[in-house]
Amino acid sequence: MRPFETRRWTGIDGVALLVGGVGVLLQQPAVLLMAVIGVGFAAYARSGTPPTVSLDISRELSDESPEPGDDVTVTVRVENTGDGSLADLRIVDGVPPALEVTEGTARLGTALRPGKSAVFAYDVTATRGKHEWEPTTVIARDPSGSIERSEEVLAETTLRCLPELGATAELPLRGLTTQYTGRVATDVAGVGVEFYATREYRPGDPLSRIDWNRYAREGELSTLQFREERAANVVLVVDTRESAYVAPHPDAPNAVERSVDAASRAFTALLASGDQVGVAAFGPEACWLPPSTGDDHRARARKTLATHPAFAPTPPANAQFFPSIRFRRLRRRFVADAQVLLFSPLVDDTVVRIARQFDAHGHLVTVISPDPTDDDTAGHTLARVERRNRISALRRAGVRVLDWGEESLATELARAERRWNR
Repeated sequence: MRPFETRRWTGIDGVALLVGGVGVLLQQPAVLLMAVIGVGFAAYARSGTPPTVSLDISRELSDESPEPGDDVTVTVRVENTGDGSLADLRIVDGVPPALEVTEGTARLGTALRPGKSAVFAYDVTATRGKHEWEPTTVIARDPSGSIERSEEVLAETTLRCLPELGATAELPLRGLTTQYTGRVATDVAGVGVEFYATREYRPGDPLSRIDWNRYAREGELSTLQFREERAANVVLVVDTRESAYVAPHPDAPNAVERSVDAASRAFTALLASGDQVGVAAFGPEACWLPPSTGDDHRARARKTLATHPAFAPTPPANAQFFPSIRFRRLRRRFVADAQVLLFSPLVDDTVVRIARQFDAHGHLVTVISPDPTDDDTAGHTLARVERRNRISALRRAGVRVLDWGEESLATELARAERRWNR
């Protein structure tokens, strides 16, 4: 970048002339000497030349694939590969916005002679996602500090944090199912464990299905039928709009982080139950993982939820988003019998409308809503009341809603299942 003046010595020449004039009027040699010194400083400042910056920056992580919450030490080494000395060098490392510096500082102020290097280190706390370091900002000034040059030096560094897909309590699903055997009870007679009905015996029916009690009592053969249990086709939709990145207080995880964590747990629980599970994002960045099963699908989902830009820990910047267009594109990917688990803090009416549209198109919807509100101020209390009104509106429309507070998701699911089964 082009050098520019820092204006550090602005006015020194005027002050020197003023002091010199006073010394002449008062005929004081000491005052005149001060004026001469001031003129010398002014000349020194004007004689400065832009520093030439030629640096080699390398960065090393103590762990490139940590677990969430682990502390990672970042060591940065800066070497002056140029021919000139850097009398005043200031360095600001490009820490990814989602990572918090917990110990040390990502800044350094030093001086470097040619061929010399400086090292500084700091610690960050790992969070879910793929984090790439931004260019390091380097500011160099000449010895007088009157001329400054600023540059950005890129040292590619990536930290990947892929949390395990931990399971939670069994998720209660609704009636729509696939043709595959699973755990959702249907109104179809077939293979199962719950008695459904009896029918007239047909040749070829297995002996284990014959109602021998009736045969002993009435002398007629009949076959027992059980309620068939089938697998469900489920799509986990996470609200990743900018407005969803809210939290009750600055130190709490935002609602998108909680939603992604809940979706990860739901994915594991549903997959373990034999259901076909997919993942999608409702936000500026499109994401679609079609419903499927198996270990390979589990690995793809883990990587998607951890590192896909749609689920970034920080909100998108200045991203255009049209909810109706995203909804139409997303719904075209759904099979007819797909259920929707929608993860959203319900901070506005847009997502309420989307949930009802999914339901209107025949996709049974269950909303899992992490509560991002607080009641410490009048404004926060009003936001909490408005959110509760949205939850009530969805429930009146026949949409299941789990209002997830501070307790664990498993506890909240157990309570909700008792309420839904009444």
